[in-house]
Amino acid sequence: MHAITTTLTRPSVAVGAETVESNDTCEVAVVMPCLNEADTLATCIAKAQRVMVEHGIVGEVIVADNGSTDESVAIAELLGARVVAVTEKGYGSALRGGIKATRARFVIMGDADDSYDFLEIPRFVDLLRQGHELVQGCRLPRGGGRVEPGAMPWLHRWIGNPALSWLVRLMFRSPVNDVYCGLRGFTKALYDDLDLRAEGMEFATEMIIRSSLYGRDIAELPITLHPDGRVRHTPHLRTFRDGWRTLRFFMLYSPRWLFLIPGFAMIGLGLVGYGLAMPGLTILGVTPDAHSLLFASLAILMGYQSVLFAFLAKVFAIGEGMLPDDRRLARLFDVFRLEHGLLLGSVMLAAGSGLLGWSLLEWWQAAFGDLDYAVTMRKVIPGVTLAALGFQTVLSSGFVSILGMRRS
Repeated sequence: MHAITTTLTRPSVAVGAETVESNDTCEVAVVMPCLNEADTLATCIAKAQRVMVEHGIVGEVIVADNGSTDESVAIAELLGARVVAVTEKGYGSALRGGIKATRARFVIMGDADDSYDFLEIPRFVDLLRQGHELVQGCRLPRGGGRVEPGAMPWLHRWIGNPALSWLVRLMFRSPVNDVYCGLRGFTKALYDDLDLRAEGMEFATEMIIRSSLYGRDIAELPITLHPDGRVRHTPHLRTFRDGWRTLRFFMLYSPRWLFLIPGFAMIGLGLVGYGLAMPGLTILGVTPDAHSLLFASLAILMGYQSVLFAFLAKVFAIGEGMLPDDRRLARLFDVFRLEHGLLLGSVMLAAGSGLLGWSLLEWWQAAFGDLDYAVTMRKVIPGVTLAALGFQTVLSSGFVSILGMRRS
C-alpha cells in the first residue's frame, strides 16, 4: 500500500503522568487505539492521512499503542503517524493517552480494525466546525446508518446495541441511536471538561452519558460499518462481559434508576400490603393477615433504604464531579437541615416505640399470658417498622450532612 505522509510527522513518544506537547496549529487529531492491529492499521492510517490532505485539513494521526507485540508500531512510524505508547491497559486508557498527547482543536477517534471508514473524517469535521461539541457516528438503521453483511454479530445488531442505546436515551435523555459506535468526533475543550474516568470499553459510553447529563451539543452522523479486516485475532469486544460492564456503568451514573425508582416501587408495594392487611380485607377470597404485614414491612424497609441510598449517592456523585449540580437538590439543602432529619427520625422512632410499648402494656395486663396473635401483631409489626425507619432516618441525616458540607 502506498503511504501518504504529512508535514506533521512526529517521533514515537510515551505517555505516562506527563503531558506530551503537540503542534498548536493542528486542527484535527485522528486517534486510533491499537493493540496488535498490524492487519489493518496501515489501511486506516493511509485513509486518514489521504483524506485530510485532499480536504486541506491540517491534522495528525496518533496511534495510541497499548502494548502491541506485532508490527503495529513499526507500521505506524513508517507511515508517518505519531505513536503514543500507553502503559495503562484498556480501551479507554489507550484513547485517553492518545487524546492527551495532542493540542488539536478537534479529535476524531476510531478503531484501527478497518470497520470504520476514515474517509468519512471531513463530514465529522464539518459538523464540529458548525459548533457541535460531539458528533457521534451511527451505524444502526434507526439513526440512518448501515451495517454491511458480516460486519456486526446478529446479537449485537438486533438486541445488544439497540437495547443499550434505548436505555441511554431513557435514563440520560441522550439523542444518540448507537451508543457503542466508536467512530466519533469531539472538541478537545469538551473532552477536557468532561473529566472521563473509564479505563475500559465504557469510555465511549461515559463520553455520551456525561455529555448528555451536562447538556452539551451532540449531533449524530449516519455512517456505514464494514466487516472487521483483521485475520490474526478475533475482535477485542466480548459480548456478555462488555454488555454487562456497560449496563453496570449506566446504573452507577444514575442513582435514580439504580436506587430511587426501585425503592419507591417497593415502598408502594408495601403500603398496598398494609392497606389490605391492617383492616383484614378479603380480596378474591384471600384475607391478608399478620404474615402479610411482615412481607409488607420488609418491602417498605428495603424500599426506604433504597431511596436513602439514591439520595446519598446523588450527593456524593455531585461532590465528586461525576454528575452535574441539581437545582432540586440544592433547594432541598436550603430547607432541609440535619435538625429536620433528626426531628423526623425521632418522631418515627417515638411512634414505633409507642406501638411497641402499647403491646407490652397489653401483655402485662394479660399477666404475660397468651394474646390474640392477629390483634397484637397489628401493633408490633408497624411498631418495629416505624422504629427501624426512624433509626435509618437519623443516621442518614447525619451522613447526608457530612457529604453536603462542601456545598455550603
